[in-house]
Amino acid sequence: MKGWLVVNHFIRSAKFDLIYDWLEQAAADRGIRLQRMTNAQLMSIIGGSGPDGRSDKSAEQPDFVIFWDKDVRLARYLEAKGLRLFNNARAIELCDDKALTHISLARSGIRMPKTIIAPMTYETVGYNGYEFLEVVMDELGFPVVVKECFGSFGQQVYLAGDREELFDITRKIGTKPMLFQEFITTSKGRDVRINVVGSEPVAAMERVSDKNFRANITIGGRMKAYKPSLDQVETAIKVCRHLDLDFAGVDILFGEDDEPVLCEVNSSAHFKSVYDCTGVNVADFIMDHISRMLGR
Repeated sequence: MKGWLVVNHFIRSAKFDLIYDWLEQAAADRGIRLQRMTNAQLMSIIGGSGPDGRSDKSAEQPDFVIFWDKDVRLARYLEAKGLRLFNNARAIELCDDKALTHISLARSGIRMPKTIIAPMTYETVGYNGYEFLEVVMDELGFPVVVKECFGSFGQQVYLAGDREELFDITRKIGTKPMLFQEFITTSKGRDVRINVVGSEPVAAMERVSDKNFRANITIGGRMKAYKPSLDQVETAIKVCRHLDLDFAGVDILFGEDDEPVLCEVNSSAHFKSVYDCTGVNVADFIMDHISRMLGR
């Protein structure tokens, strides 16, 4: 059996490469050939009289694709060509856009922070009025979390403590899609990451920061092994099922009495930190899941 590991052509780092190496090794350990391909190698070519798609002429059609990127258009294109993707294009899209995540889960019964999605504007127009921020202040109060809808590692998440900060952050984000959320004070600088594969929790860690309201490891948070509660596990699994995810990293906040409150969902969660913390290599579970789904 052969698969493609689709990664982004333009991101180069030792952390990313290590994750890719682990996935390839986990595949090899199970007798599966996993070929790394970039989204530039697999550029979509649609229409005209030529062949339908470039997809590197040296590459055989794979039995499956591990899509470790957020190039949703390419993911949809590969699905249109009949390829089975882990994760599927729709699931990736719902996770990548934080607003879509919350809209998709709004009727699921999963507790989430109260969220207001900023009205869309156009890059050539911008916001010529900020009346909508009055609604944000009335509904959410202060402090209030401001998030860009597209972002990773906590780097596009901000906390506004008053009216002036809220307006300043919104202006700096500009025309990029954003949302506003109530601040879960009981979870300040603390959250839980649960890695789920095939509707099973396979690893978990608690992330803590004494200096920041965000607990992400990349921006200085500390990690420690953590045994999630039954409610936290059920929340993580329910999230993945609703979003039709084969695997994900689910970030959960601590509400009142430690009630699980969903923060974000990552369709291609980098698991080096969870490996360093727990010794669990999520790549092994991903490859076992793919083997089961494909009937091996």
